[in-house]
Amino acid sequence: MPKQTNRKNEHVSLSENFYKHGDSSFKDVHFVHHSFPGINVADIDLSVSMGELAFESPFFINAMTGGSEWTGKLNRKLGIVARETGLAVATGSISAGLRHPEFSDSYTFMREENPDGLVFANLGAGHGAENAKKAIDMVNADALQIHVNAPQEVVMPEGDREFEQWISNIQDILENIDVPLIIKEVGFGMSRETVALLQDIGVKYIDISGKGGTNFAQIENFRRPEKKLDGLESWGQTTAVSLLEAIDVQKDSHIISSGGIRTAQDIVKSLALGASVVGISSEFMHMILDDVDTAIERVNEWKLELERTMTLLGTKTVAELKNTDVIISGETAHWANLRGIDLRQYANRSSR
Repeated sequence: MPKQTNRKNEHVSLSENFYKHGDSSFKDVHFVHHSFPGINVADIDLSVSMGELAFESPFFINAMTGGSEWTGKLNRKLGIVARETGLAVATGSISAGLRHPEFSDSYTFMREENPDGLVFANLGAGHGAENAKKAIDMVNADALQIHVNAPQEVVMPEGDREFEQWISNIQDILENIDVPLIIKEVGFGMSRETVALLQDIGVKYIDISGKGGTNFAQIENFRRPEKKLDGLESWGQTTAVSLLEAIDVQKDSHIISSGGIRTAQDIVKSLALGASVVGISSEFMHMILDDVDTAIERVNEWKLELERTMTLLGTKTVAELKNTDVIISGETAHWANLRGIDLRQYANRSSR
């Protein structure tokens, strides 16, 4: 078995071993309850249009795995969940499939099981336009995610050490593909400086993927035979903080929330803070390792809770959630205050 495929299997196994329901960064986010919703549950519309992409629900199955026989079976299961629930779904990094064509079906299973749904391909920022096109073609992708993961790479024993070309690679890909390009962190969050830079070069879709879910610095540190880098396991910004940073400088881009999203309340709070849609990874992996039906049932439960919560907030559409009153407290508020982000604007939006 190629070393690359061993690593893909290790990533999934370690992610599950480290899986835990910890404190969500959204514990610092609180809705103001107003007693008269003014709408009915039947009025709620969960669909979202994000630029060129249309979603039946405001959340999707985000990038996880592929590149080995076992992870191919997992991607098939994820494709089935996507098909049965109407969710968009993203492959894991297709770089392994490009290096080892014999494992390309570990990604194409996802499209085979979900022929009519939204499928996103995924590739690292170290690749250029040629490989980006190959990744898109491999799964007939509706969009391409380019992941940026510098903390993971520097901790990974066999990881990349050169990052100078990442921005120029992204520009090259942006100019040469004909599907939407999503730039995605992998659990370390984004700063407003990062978001502003991506917007300046023309990126329209940005997944801030904050700290709180799968910790790839922890996973790679565990894989290191020696010279551990324990200090980097706490690196990065939380998802809630990253959303506040992104929205503070948002222009014409669409912000995607991901990283530690485990509940319907995490989803609705992400949307209220300004995300267009929400990506969920480790929670889906945790469920499908148990049972596909469990994942399908959970998706339907989330949809139900989203509808009920939006009714209480008096918001018929997902876009209207950005007009709800939200109080932000705790460590998230402390960070925002030090960064000069005015949180009073979130607390008094419905009265405008």
